[in-house]
Amino acid sequence: MHEKASGTKKIVTFGEVLMRLSPSDNRKLLQATQMDFFFGGTEMNVAASLAHMGIEVQHVTNISNDIVGEAALSTLRKYGIGIGAVQKVNYPLGLYFLEVGSAMRSSQVAYNRVNSCFANITPGQVDWEKVLENCQFMHWSGISPGVSEGAYQTLKSGLEVALRKGVIVTADPAYRSNLWKYGRSSHEVLKELISLSTIFIGGVNEINEILKTDFSTDEKGFMAASRALIAEFPKIQKIFDKVRTSVNASWQKIYGRAWNGEEFLTTNELEITNVVDRIGTGDAFAAGVLYGLQHFDDKQALDYANAACALKHTHVGDVNLVSVEEVLEVANGKTDGRIKR
Repeated sequence: MHEKASGTKKIVTFGEVLMRLSPSDNRKLLQATQMDFFFGGTEMNVAASLAHMGIEVQHVTNISNDIVGEAALSTLRKYGIGIGAVQKVNYPLGLYFLEVGSAMRSSQVAYNRVNSCFANITPGQVDWEKVLENCQFMHWSGISPGVSEGAYQTLKSGLEVALRKGVIVTADPAYRSNLWKYGRSSHEVLKELISLSTIFIGGVNEINEILKTDFSTDEKGFMAASRALIAEFPKIQKIFDKVRTSVNASWQKIYGRAWNGEEFLTTNELEITNVVDRIGTGDAFAAGVLYGLQHFDDKQALDYANAACALKHTHVGDVNLVSVEEVLEVANGKTDGRIKR
């Protein structure tokens, strides 16, 4: 895999920063007397992964104006994420609790993010014209507009400016049913925001949900669904999809596939037989797509994204802290995990 020459510009992400609280050693909450904490959140995870790979990234969000927010801000700095569009406000930082499953026991998540600092963001707090200067990609997920009216309107404003400036907009239409409590239809909002996007990171299930169709999940169905999505949303140019087979909570298989408007692309399947932490693996795939589109052709970008996703399963926390070299090794077929001396 060889990098193509490109003068890369910055990437902008928009989304909530959350504190994750989790018992160690696969304990259930009722067993735990202490918990580890990490800072994450779907779009922040993407930003941190990209920054770790050497990309200039700026994250747009609100954090709490207290010691928790300061710790979150310190984490953003540590990852190398640009914080010029991060604002401190007098609302609490969102939390979530994670019980990490094992074998046949599923992981479980509980959120505490109602009336969080991000839920209270408003369009007037973000100068999108300034934020999107010298920007190549803007990335969003379907989680953010589900949090509140303000988050939805702020994101919509950013996407409109991004398109006017010729920024490539990547959409991960992740859906969380426990959100969307503020009166908006998730279906209508996601359709509107996808119409303002140019790259779709999702699969047949997401397309069926958006279009109210019933395409099959096999290769033929994926291509048909991709064509239907582009027909409905002409700005969409490419679709990147991560396909997961769960043997159990500790044993996962993944491969990537894509439709670039001209041809179907796919990767080899990668098998993770000892999952350490599954949280953030989809974000690692999205970050891999973004890095790949900046540096490689579509097939190589897909291979890179799939390898990045697989590697995220191998370490604790929300963020994929692997190097470009590590991802390229796996993308090029080195999966033996031999010790490097």
